[in-house]
Amino acid sequence: MRVPENIETPAVVVDSMRIERNIGRMADAAAAARVALRPHAKTHKCAEIARMQLARGAAGLTVATLAEAEAFAAAGCPSVFVAFPLWARSSGRPERIKALRSATDLRIGVDSVPAAEALAAAAPGAQVLIEIDSGQHRTGVAASRAGELSAECHRLGLEVLGAFTHPGHSYGGADAVEGAVADEQAALSAAGEAIARVTGRAAELSGGSSPTAFAGLGGETAPLTEVRPGTYVFGDRQQMHLSGLTADDIALVVAARVVSAPRPGEAVLDCGSKALTSDRAGWLEGHGLFLEAPEATIAWLSEEHAVVRGLAESSLSVGDLVRVVPNHVCPVVNLTGSLLVVRDGAVTGRWPVIGRR
Repeated sequence: MRVPENIETPAVVVDSMRIERNIGRMADAAAAARVALRPHAKTHKCAEIARMQLARGAAGLTVATLAEAEAFAAAGCPSVFVAFPLWARSSGRPERIKALRSATDLRIGVDSVPAAEALAAAAPGAQVLIEIDSGQHRTGVAASRAGELSAECHRLGLEVLGAFTHPGHSYGGADAVEGAVADEQAALSAAGEAIARVTGRAAELSGGSSPTAFAGLGGETAPLTEVRPGTYVFGDRQQMHLSGLTADDIALVVAARVVSAPRPGEAVLDCGSKALTSDRAGWLEGHGLFLEAPEATIAWLSEEHAVVRGLAESSLSVGDLVRVVPNHVCPVVNLTGSLLVVRDGAVTGRWPVIGRR
């Protein structure tokens, strides 16, 4: 990705041509596998990118928060799935959920009876999917409990569409992805059978993570009827390790400038934790991939500083513009107010980031 020299730094820069290519590749893979694609919009939080995904056949969007759901519904998204165990009794939420149901086809995740009771009181007849724990052990019920929770939701008057899971243990490293795909399929298969016995119809079965989508869409996808990858739209350093992406696939970088070179082999950039975040998988060294010096390590961050070590002597000078591929792109987007858009190395505009926390 080429970045113009004269931009203000730090800046979150996206390449619109690469975004289009990444969106098209995932859309084509989902279509070939005959599963619906419902991208997770928490990655980009951008109406312009959402419209690209919908134009390439996405069935709707996935979000993590009510604010994201509202932002994308307001931008015209026809179907929004809140893939999170939303607590509906918080102040103002019943009214917000009611407004959302009028604006879009709203679906909400449920993984407990108390949450289902709160949702049924706030939004009678709401559409829900039961969250299944397929191995990450974060939220979700065991597949063996899917029928029981589905029956409780049905009793409360909620419309149970099916089940979903997030195989987040696929982020444990490249050797974890294949097992996570198998875990996802097995958990959703068992849950789908149990839910179908309650509802009397085939269950929608939604899986999701970029690593499992990249790995799974090239082979047998049953029983999944939908996938919800998010990070694929930009790529990041994690996906380079987990999904086989190369630097040419990366559509977002943090552009920064060398502001100090205090010692040989060391430089300081103006993109600290407020730009890159401190999020780092335990199996990755450093806080991002430094494209101008991939052999170097972004050793540590403070709020405004990124300290780089292991540089070849005289490889960089104070004032040089550099590009960093974030370890995890989603929180990077959430920290900025807009994305600086480039095409063929020239700035073409800015896209607002919406639905931020």
